[in-house]
Amino acid sequence: MKKILYQSFIELTNRPFTSKLIERFSCSPFSRKFIRSYAKLYNVKQEEMSKELNEYGTLHELFTRKLKDQARPFSLQKEVIISPVDGEIEQYGTLTNKTEMIVKEKPYSVKELVGNAYELQKYIGGTYFILYLSPSDYHRIHSPADADIMKTWTLGNKSYPVNQLGLKYGKAPLVKNYRKLTELAYNEHRFLLVKVGAMFVNSITMTHDEKSINKGDEIAYFSFGSTVILLFEKDSFVTDASIQKGQKVKVGQTLGRFQS
Repeated sequence: MKKILYQSFIELTNRPFTSKLIERFSCSPFSRKFIRSYAKLYNVKQEEMSKELNEYGTLHELFTRKLKDQARPFSLQKEVIISPVDGEIEQYGTLTNKTEMIVKEKPYSVKELVGNAYELQKYIGGTYFILYLSPSDYHRIHSPADADIMKTWTLGNKSYPVNQLGLKYGKAPLVKNYRKLTELAYNEHRFLLVKVGAMFVNSITMTHDEKSINKGDEIAYFSFGSTVILLFEKDSFVTDASIQKGQKVKVGQTLGRFQS
């Protein structure tokens, strides 16, 4: 019964009213009673957490938990790009001239995702990654590289599910949902970090407001499982040979590297 309850409310719900109820519940002291069963059901890796399970006061605190120092090691080589999140590689590939990403056999317009045809031009022919965070994953987002933050903008007002069923049968959640986009620059290379919200529109919280950021530093967090999309310019990025579709990755794991 608890599994059905969690899946219905946390993974599949998209109506504003019920989403708000879930938000209120997850932030309430009463939700503390569900922390242990939630951690067991979703196999939360307690040995990685910065606090003991009984130290979390609400489900929201558990969703947005931090990890122990050094729990996510990463390459210090400047040109290496790391995964910004724990999650699954839902899809990756090359952004074609049709400016579409094919996910679950459905085309997604990257122009609609980015919201600006001019901004999109630099990414045509480049590499994209779609990384899905499940309810069991660590929900904080980190910078994939040492970078200058060029700009951040916000688009969308929907809250469709972004899990596998939502991507396959939903109403284009990756380009309709509320999302925050951050364009970053490493030397001459530009890349885009798109944070796609789910459940309710305030599910993305930015935690970094400076003009530059170091690789591995936290930039934001999700209140619930969601999706991160990375876009790289044409001829700027080479995907690591070990990467595969459907692969689980962790923050700090190498996705590829910038070309000189």
